[in-house]
Amino acid sequence: MTTGPTPDRRLTPATARVALRGQAKAPALTEGAPARVVQPVANLLARPGGPRDRQLLYGAEVLVIDRDAGHAFVQAGADGYCGWLAEDSLREGGEAATHRVCAPATHLYPEASIKEIESAWLPMNARLRVIAAEGPLWRTEAGYVPAPHLCPLTEVAADPVTVAESLLGSPYLWGGNSRAGVDCSGLVQLAHHAAGRACPGDSDLQAHAFAGPLGRGLAEAEPLRRGDLVFWKGHVALVVDAARLIHANGHTMSVACEGISDAIARIMAQGGGPVTLRARPL
Repeated sequence: MTTGPTPDRRLTPATARVALRGQAKAPALTEGAPARVVQPVANLLARPGGPRDRQLLYGAEVLVIDRDAGHAFVQAGADGYCGWLAEDSLREGGEAATHRVCAPATHLYPEASIKEIESAWLPMNARLRVIAAEGPLWRTEAGYVPAPHLCPLTEVAADPVTVAESLLGSPYLWGGNSRAGVDCSGLVQLAHHAAGRACPGDSDLQAHAFAGPLGRGLAEAEPLRRGDLVFWKGHVALVVDAARLIHANGHTMSVACEGISDAIARIMAQGGGPVTLRARPL
């Protein structure tokens, strides 16, 4: 008897008990309950109370598939990534978002004054519903946000690399997706999402996507240009120009620019292996 490959748990909308109807098999099936993230960043876990896989940002849309131990098993609407969120990070219902945070980060204020003590912060790509777009601070369902930090969902960045450059110096955080902490694939994903482009969450998923449906692999002799991606096993960087790249990395523990040849040599010397793919997004 032969069996197929083990499903990737990150992309399988099912637990041992419940599956999303038509997507996977389980003892029980569900259509999923729509919900939204209501924390600035919420850790998407491999299991309830387990390690972080990725993060979801305020306003992210999810389908709740199962619940257990104070956590909800969800499928993220933006990229299909599945995992467990603390239940208190979610809220069902509510009206659709109209705007996103287009600055590296911003603050929420309880009143329309920057002299008020902020009530929270929000990262780039957080999604909100603007209720009143008047004055220097706009009223949203979560509080007041400086108008220059918001843009309509239909307005996207022209260049993912410029987005990544706006996050230079951000601290490295495994599984992070925000200015408060970001890893290599998180930086690539948030930069592409800010530019209105599809992008998976992890570097292996990104390599598969950008070598196929979202881009094409590059021959060794083909010159790199701004916006290309360079992959190693377990790592990814965006090309700034023919000589430099930008990546969130454990070497500087930050988002930093580095010479392409320097990065290739350093990663090889540190045991990270050779470049496995050079790709150009569509």
